[in-house]
Amino acid sequence: MKTIIVVCGVILNEGKVLAAQRSATMSLPLKWEFPGGKLNPNESEEDGLKRELQEELNITVSLGKRLTPSPYDYGNIKIELIPIVGHYLEGKIILREHLQIGWFEAKELLALDWAPADLPIVQELQRLNNSYSIEIEKGTV
Repeated sequence: MKTIIVVCGVILNEGKVLAAQRSATMSLPLKWEFPGGKLNPNESEEDGLKRELQEELNITVSLGKRLTPSPYDYGNIKIELIPIVGHYLEGKIILREHLQIGWFEAKELLALDWAPADLPIVQELQRLNNSYSIEIEKGTV
């Protein structure tokens, strides 16, 4: 089974992290995730993430640090989820696929019901925030 490369944004704004809840009609209904999607052929991770965030949420971001990839086998599909930290720049959020979004403090992320591939990224954010390698509370990377 081929592994599909998926990019997601750990988007920061005013010390909070953006999370999106999948709609009831999507696979993994009502699970929370970091927004993003599949790369197009010959598309860079950064370009793909910027495109997906514009298409799904109508937002523009600046991108920075790449976090640890999260491979996951869902049984019917294998993905490698590539998280990239970014900062919200502009755009009124329009939900085109998701049920809802929220801006959360780092400590609040653990209370959400995450898609399995996204959970290791949440755990990495907790470790980084606790070790001050990433200052989510201040919105810096």
